[in-house]
Amino acid sequence: MPTFTAADGTTLAYHLRGEGAPLAVLPGGPMRASGYLGDLGGLTAHRRLALLDLRGTGDSGTPADPATYRCDRMVDDVERWRIHLGLERMDLLAHSAAGSLALLYAARHPHRIRRLLLVTPNPSALGMRATPADRLAAARLRADEPWFGRAFPAYEAWLAGDAGFDEVFLPFFYGRWDDTARAHTEHEEAQTNDAAAERYFAEGAFTPEATRAALAALTAPVLVHAGEYDGGPSPALARRVAAALPDAEVSVQPAAGHYPWLDDPAHFVRGVLGFLGEDGVPSR
Repeated sequence: MPTFTAADGTTLAYHLRGEGAPLAVLPGGPMRASGYLGDLGGLTAHRRLALLDLRGTGDSGTPADPATYRCDRMVDDVERWRIHLGLERMDLLAHSAAGSLALLYAARHPHRIRRLLLVTPNPSALGMRATPADRLAAARLRADEPWFGRAFPAYEAWLAGDAGFDEVFLPFFYGRWDDTARAHTEHEEAQTNDAAAERYFAEGAFTPEATRAALAALTAPVLVHAGEYDGGPSPALARRVAAALPDAEVSVQPAAGHYPWLDDPAHFVRGVLGFLGEDGVPSR
């Protein structure tokens, strides 16, 4: 397991899987160890994935200062990782909450990105956020599912702040509630640093106007990949994210939720490779 050292002395670990041109991957959660990403639907057959465990998660060390869990404070970790990997410019994939970390990195180091993939991203760094209405609208698309009758009221209450998180509505985060999805949820608690997650979006993490202005210098193509059944982000919010970037396109994966590589691995991999170019050469 390779490691490198952050500016504050924290030892950070990452995992290498597959063969081919490198693809750097940032996990979401927030603050969930990279193990939940698996092989990203089989991307390891085409690209060598470098999956970072953010500080305080997975095999990475715990920082002395918990304030460094704030999203913007980890941008330097990503830059030091790029240097450690020996990449002049990198293809970067970020999932969910890591979408904001990737956007902040792109704003600060626009010329270090060759291609950027934002997979079902949280765009708080741009001053955008999925709303309860977005999530409920996506949930209603699942009204024909056998579990919907029990799950929807609990989900609605949670989003309204009237009840706590309930595992009964976990199916809303997946396009298919099958054995693969159920197995995927079983490891979430053990993989997530809850104390760090509480600090990730802390006050001061984002300055959306400044970030948007800085992203004007980003010349790298961007793909914002959304799931048809995902409420955070919904396809409509994904389109708003793309509109805020200089050279971005949107793809919406049919019948997919927040983890599209699980819902239809072949579709996900085709989309990613179509954007990256299977052999690492840009497709456009």
